[in-house]
Amino acid sequence: MKSFTDIPQSKKLAEILPIKSADMYYWCGEDLRRGNYKAMDTEFDIPCWSLVALLELIPKNYLIEANKKTTRTLYHITAISGEVTHYHQDLIDAAVELLLKLKSR
Repeated sequence: MKSFTDIPQSKKLAEILPIKSADMYYWCGEDLRRGNYKAMDTEFDIPCWSLVALLELIPKNYLIEANKKTTRTLYHITAISGEVTHYHQDLIDAAVELLLKLKSR
């Protein structure tokens, strides 16, 4: 299971979410090869969200469900109104799908 968003997911989320909601980032600067630390440069670095950060962004009227009937656990997120995400092997993927759907409305 993934612990944080991958680069394509992070780029999509960065377009719709406040950057301050990200709790991590992919460091794209050259300074990384030299072992130097620098503060996040939002122009070049890519914000990244952990599972905890994503779950905090999901509205409270959604439920996370796991389907363990198969050989692997599959996750989806259901609105109390009945709207659901697709099944995903990873909860991060289900959360990203939901947040993208919500912001596209």
